[in-house]
Amino acid sequence: MKLSEKIIELRKEKGWSQEDFAEKTGLSVTYTGMIERGEKVPKLETFITIANVLEVSADMLLADV
Repeated sequence: MKLSEKIIELRKEKGWSQEDFAEKTGLSVTYTGMIERGEKVPKLETFITIANVLEVSADMLLADV
C-alpha cells in the first residue's frame, strides 16, 4: 500500500472530506489532494503534522509502504 492510499483510508475512517483534512492540517486542499494522488511526497514536517492530525504514529503510516 502506498503512503497516499493509507492517508486516504485513515481520512475516510474519520469521516473527513478533503476540505476537512486540509483545514485540520493547515494545508491547502490542492496540496493535500496532490499528496493523496501520490503526486507530491510531503516534507518531514508536513508528514509529522499529517500523522498527528490522523492520530497515528509515523510507523503506522509507513508500515507496508
